[in-house]
Amino acid sequence: MLTCIIRYDIDPTKRAQFEEYARTWGQCIPRNGADLIGYFSPREGSSTLAYGIYNIESLAAYEAYRARLAADPLGKQNYDFAMSEKFILKEDRTWLARVDQG
Repeated sequence: MLTCIIRYDIDPTKRAQFEEYARTWGQCIPRNGADLIGYFSPREGSSTLAYGIYNIESLAAYEAYRARLAADPLGKQNYDFAMSEKFILKEDRTWLARVDQG
Protein backbone atom coordinates (compact mmCIF):
# COMPACT_ATOMS: atom_id res chain seq x y z
CA MET A 1 0.00 0.00 0.00
CA LEU A 2 1.26 3.47 -0.91
CA THR A 3 0.14 6.80 0.48
CA CYS A 4 0.15 9.83 -1.78
CA ILE A 5 0.41 13.18 -0.06
CA ILE A 6 -0.34 16.12 -2.30
CA ARG A 7 1.01 19.39 -0.95
CA TYR A 8 -0.69 22.45 -2.36
CA ASP A 9 0.45 26.04 -2.14
CA ILE A 10 -2.79 27.95 -2.54
CA ASP A 11 -3.76 31.58 -2.95
CA PRO A 12 -4.94 32.49 0.57
CA THR A 13 -7.60 34.80 -0.85
CA LYS A 14 -9.14 31.83 -2.69
CA ARG A 15 -9.42 29.29 0.13
CA ALA A 16 -13.16 28.87 -0.52
CA GLN A 17 -12.45 27.83 -4.12
CA PHE A 18 -9.86 25.31 -2.94
CA GLU A 19 -12.36 23.87 -0.47
CA GLU A 20 -14.96 23.48 -3.24
CA TYR A 21 -12.29 21.73 -5.34
CA ALA A 22 -11.46 19.43 -2.41
CA ARG A 23 -15.10 18.50 -1.82
CA THR A 24 -15.44 17.54 -5.48
CA TRP A 25 -12.35 15.30 -5.29
CA GLY A 26 -14.02 13.78 -2.24
CA GLN A 27 -16.58 12.34 -4.65
CA CYS A 28 -14.28 11.54 -7.59
CA ILE A 29 -11.29 9.94 -5.91
CA PRO A 30 -13.08 7.07 -4.12
CA ARG A 31 -15.28 6.15 -7.07
CA ASN A 32 -12.23 5.92 -9.34
CA GLY A 33 -10.31 3.53 -7.11
CA ALA A 34 -8.26 5.28 -4.43
CA ASP A 35 -8.88 5.28 -0.68
CA LEU A 36 -9.24 8.96 0.17
CA ILE A 37 -8.02 9.88 3.65
CA GLY A 38 -8.99 13.50 3.15
CA TYR A 39 -8.30 17.02 2.00
CA PHE A 40 -7.05 19.56 4.50
CA SER A 41 -7.34 23.33 4.24
CA PRO A 42 -5.38 25.91 6.27
CA ARG A 43 -6.84 27.25 9.49
CA GLU A 44 -4.02 28.33 11.83
CA GLY A 45 -0.40 29.08 11.05
CA SER A 46 0.29 29.05 7.32
CA SER A 47 -2.55 30.38 5.21
CA THR A 48 -1.15 28.92 2.00
CA LEU A 49 -0.50 25.20 2.69
CA ALA A 50 -3.18 22.59 2.02
CA TYR A 51 -3.02 18.81 1.61
CA GLY A 52 -4.79 15.95 -0.10
CA ILE A 53 -4.01 12.43 1.14
CA TYR A 54 -5.04 9.06 -0.23
CA ASN A 55 -3.93 5.43 -0.30
CA ILE A 56 -3.58 3.22 -3.34
CA GLU A 57 -2.39 -0.35 -3.75
CA SER A 58 0.62 0.24 -6.02
CA LEU A 59 2.07 2.53 -8.68
CA ALA A 60 0.50 0.30 -11.34
CA ALA A 61 -2.89 0.75 -9.64
CA TYR A 62 -2.19 4.49 -9.54
CA GLU A 63 -1.69 4.59 -13.32
CA ALA A 64 -5.04 2.86 -13.88
CA TYR A 65 -6.69 5.15 -11.32
CA ARG A 66 -5.31 8.27 -13.06
CA ALA A 67 -6.71 7.08 -16.40
CA ARG A 68 -10.16 6.56 -14.85
CA LEU A 69 -9.97 9.93 -13.10
CA ALA A 70 -9.00 11.69 -16.35
CA ALA A 71 -12.07 10.18 -18.04
CA ASP A 72 -14.44 11.07 -15.18
CA PRO A 73 -16.67 14.02 -16.28
CA LEU A 74 -16.74 15.53 -12.78
CA GLY A 75 -12.96 15.07 -12.49
CA LYS A 76 -12.45 16.91 -15.80
CA GLN A 77 -14.77 19.68 -14.65
CA ASN A 78 -12.88 20.00 -11.36
CA TYR A 79 -9.52 20.19 -13.12
CA ASP A 80 -10.89 22.89 -15.44
CA PHE A 81 -12.26 24.77 -12.41
CA ALA A 82 -8.79 24.81 -10.81
CA MET A 83 -7.19 26.01 -14.04
CA SER A 84 -9.70 28.81 -14.56
CA GLU A 85 -9.79 30.04 -10.95
CA LYS A 86 -5.99 29.74 -10.43
CA PHE A 87 -6.18 29.10 -6.69
CA ILE A 88 -3.43 26.45 -6.80
CA LEU A 89 -0.04 28.13 -7.04
CA LYS A 90 2.03 24.95 -6.74
CA GLU A 91 1.33 21.24 -6.32
CA ASP A 92 3.76 18.49 -5.27
CA ARG A 93 3.18 14.77 -4.76
CA THR A 94 5.10 12.61 -2.30
CA TRP A 95 4.74 8.83 -2.21
CA LEU A 96 5.22 7.09 1.13
CA ALA A 97 5.03 3.48 2.28
CA ARG A 98 3.82 2.79 5.81
CA VAL A 99 6.45 0.86 7.72
CA ASP A 100 5.11 0.59 11.25
CA GLN A 101 2.69 -2.25 10.49
CA GLY A 102 5.17 -4.84 9.28
